[in-house]
Amino acid sequence: MKIILCGYHWAGCHALELLLLQSSEIFVYTHEAPFHVPCLRDLCKQRGISYTTQTIDEKNLPFIPDIIVSVYYRFIISSKVLNACKRKAINLHPSLLPDYRGCSSLTWAIINNEKQVGFSYHYIDDGIDTGNILLQKALPIYDWDTQCSLYYRVMFEALVFLPDVIRLVQIGELGRVQPAGGRYYRRGCPYNGEIQTDWSPEQVQRFIRAMTYPPYPPAQYKGHSVLTYSDYLSIKGKEQL
Repeated sequence: MKIILCGYHWAGCHALELLLLQSSEIFVYTHEAPFHVPCLRDLCKQRGISYTTQTIDEKNLPFIPDIIVSVYYRFIISSKVLNACKRKAINLHPSLLPDYRGCSSLTWAIINNEKQVGFSYHYIDDGIDTGNILLQKALPIYDWDTQCSLYYRVMFEALVFLPDVIRLVQIGELGRVQPAGGRYYRRGCPYNGEIQTDWSPEQVQRFIRAMTYPPYPPAQYKGHSVLTYSDYLSIKGKEQL
């Protein structure tokens, strides 16, 4: 089976390891990675896997794949690329679609005080996270979860099912049409990373946890970094002096 992986971060690296067990030929599209992100490009070099950091395009496809697998890839895959593989292209999205389409789904789920989140494997179509769903699973959000812990919990569990989803595509499973509705969030830091002055203590605490993913910037309050709720109370206390 010829596979194209469009991936990035820890999840992209783990997906490659899993796909190597199933493919006769594999090619990887990925991104440059900062020092703190597991680098799929470097893993390809170590494993002798052909790759590029160019955006996937019908003009630079190395071959016509049997399937395209997108795991944490940061670019839209065009309809021309999808047509080249007869629309056998799947994406792993960290939410229970159709809710929380778009970006920062886990971060927003914490902010919005959701009790559970999850992941969805779906076919890629011409929309954003709108294709037929092949597999979904819900996971709880714990009141101690940070953005970082939730990301790794969800993605680790999701990738356990990647081989199963590949088999569903191979046997021609069409998936189920997504129901209407659901929230969509654009790329960008929620509230620009700023704690709002009218939030309740519970909202502030959730936002601090939602913004915790070192070394990315933590929550901010009036020009101050807020790592913990105690930090926030200390800053508030100084305002009242």
